Amino acid sequence: QRYRRGAVRAARIITVSNATRRDIETVLHVPAGKISTIYSAPDPAFTGPDVDGELQCQILDRYSISFPYILYAGTIRVHKNVPRLVEAFAVLRHSLENHPVYRNLRLVIIGDELSKNPAVRRAVAHSRIEPAVRFLGFVPFETLRVFYAAAEAFAFPSLYEGFGLAPLEAMACGTPVIASNLPALIEAVGDAAELVSPDNVFDIERGLREALLNPQRRAWLQEAGRAQVQRFRWEDTAAQVLSIYREVAHGNSNE
Repeated sequence: QRYRRGAVRAARIITVSNATRRDIETVLHVPAGKISTIYSAPDPAFTGPDVDGELQCQILDRYSISFPYILYAGTIRVHKNVPRLVEAFAVLRHSLENHPVYRNLRLVIIGDELSKNPAVRRAVAHSRIEPAVRFLGFVPFETLRVFYAAAEAFAFPSLYEGFGLAPLEAMACGTPVIASNLPALIEAVGDAAELVSPDNVFDIERGLREALLNPQRRAWLQEAGRAQVQRFRWEDTAAQVLSIYREVAHGNSNE
């Protein structure tokens, strides 16, 4: 109700995806003509020069991170679906225990509020993969960029999203992405990610396996991901927002 009162009073509403726009229309009952979709964009620094190899090793050593690893970065809340990611990783790791490259595959989870979501640690314990999973809290920007770039794959199996900046950040760093087949995430990643059903542990595992073990698919995901990121620029976002501000200001000046 609080959100609806604000939406009703607003002259215009800016939303980050058409999926969220539809939610605002159907849940808050706001007229479609009042809502504008303007996409966010990853920080341009993610698309900058490749991280220096020596710096990358220093940062990973500081956090005692070993190669190879799959990365998740984001808040750790129920809708982020991290326990299913843990379960899918466990299935994958057990199947790769004799693999020459991935037998020591790890999962690195970067995110806050872990203590408020004990289901994540329970999933790790039940799957018996405690030594293979690392939990990190907040990390500085340059450190996060290193984690993205050094990961074998980035996994983002959310149950609900408004858009999906984290997968775009990973793509900008040249990392293959596995993401949920949600409308909002598809708006962000297009066909440049391995799309999976977030409700199905074995489909998440399939997506991880495809991104790791299919060399042609892996190379395509890396190239397509970098191209997809170019569709989102903060300059475009700012220009569109400014245009709406001007429209609203002009409308108010005529009243």
